[in-house]
Amino acid sequence: MIERKEYLENLFSFRDKQLIKVITGIRRCGKSTLFELYQEQLLKNGVVPEQIIAYNLEAGEYADIEDSKALFQLVADRLLPDKMNYIFLDEVQRVSDFQKAVDALFIKKNCDVYITGSNAHLLSGELATLLSGRYVEIKMLPLSFKEFLSAYPADGNIDRLYQSYIHNSSFPYALELKRPKEIRQYLEGIYDSIVLKDIVARRGISDVEMLKSVTRFLFDNIGNLCSTKKIADTMTSAGRKITVHTVEKYLDALTESFVFYRVGRYDIKGKQYLKTGAKYYAADIGLRYSVLGNKKADDGHILENIVYLELLRRGYEVYIGKVDSAEVDFIAIGDEGEEYYQVAYTVIDADGKTLERELAPLDAIRDHNPKYLLTMDYGPMISHNGIKQINVLDWLTR
Repeated sequence: MIERKEYLENLFSFRDKQLIKVITGIRRCGKSTLFELYQEQLLKNGVVPEQIIAYNLEAGEYADIEDSKALFQLVADRLLPDKMNYIFLDEVQRVSDFQKAVDALFIKKNCDVYITGSNAHLLSGELATLLSGRYVEIKMLPLSFKEFLSAYPADGNIDRLYQSYIHNSSFPYALELKRPKEIRQYLEGIYDSIVLKDIVARRGISDVEMLKSVTRFLFDNIGNLCSTKKIADTMTSAGRKITVHTVEKYLDALTESFVFYRVGRYDIKGKQYLKTGAKYYAADIGLRYSVLGNKKADDGHILENIVYLELLRRGYEVYIGKVDSAEVDFIAIGDEGEEYYQVAYTVIDADGKTLERELAPLDAIRDHNPKYLLTMDYGPMISHNGIKQINVLDWLTR
């Protein structure tokens, strides 16, 4: 079992604080395992087993827990009156009006509440209103490349392991599966579960095949600017007529379920967010290969996807940068300001035109924030007029 160190440290930093800890992320990214690891650490730090009250609400034995009253009672019957109770409710969104039970437990002085959900809708609507200012969200992703490498010998071939990482999935349990057929079946199960459980059933979508067509389009266009009109036009030209409104509905559902992340655009010179144009990056590239098969992918765009997810893990707010007519792959906004990233699989060619093209958007930025060019090329770190060129695998494993 891979210890998700950063997430564990984050949880411990909020232990016993008057905040509900909400862990969100795509199905099977490791939320339940994180709870198990955290509970083990609590026990090692003096908490007795009776203080830990944990339920996975998708488990069959809790199928009759359908409303907030039943959920509250399930937990309340086990509360210790004279000790802190650590309450873990996994996939809590299955229970109707769960937020009322969570709020009722939260206001008790001896309850430290932790919940997970596989849908961003968890933190919208009534929950956000009822619990406003009283929760902290910890956004969880599948394994980072650095975490993935920790499952292998330190002297392993890093380039080969990168190919395994993107083709065989970053979902933690995929590491337990050795045969490609097993991994493919596992990923197909995750995909079908998300589509049928998290999207079709909850959203009441009748045209499942159209939803899957839109999903395939997004997987096939990672790193490309997309608009709802472009997607609708593409579907219609292929003989599957769909309205822009329906495309918007599907995109919302896919991002709410964390299958994709929508990345908007930011005008660097004008210092404003742009309403038009966006890119979509997948939570796991292995899912892309599972859905599209062996269809050729743009290696640079796949690498962009990996870098985007890593920037999210490191706590940045991320946008596509626009400077005049040029595009900067990512502007990452963190506690210390802005950073700019350009990503290219390689910039080595005979006449140096590729390097020139990749540096141009960064050169056009006139402020003094850090600028990076990340590539798969090996060699010492190079500076191009202040733009640091770094091997991306070194950057990913820092």
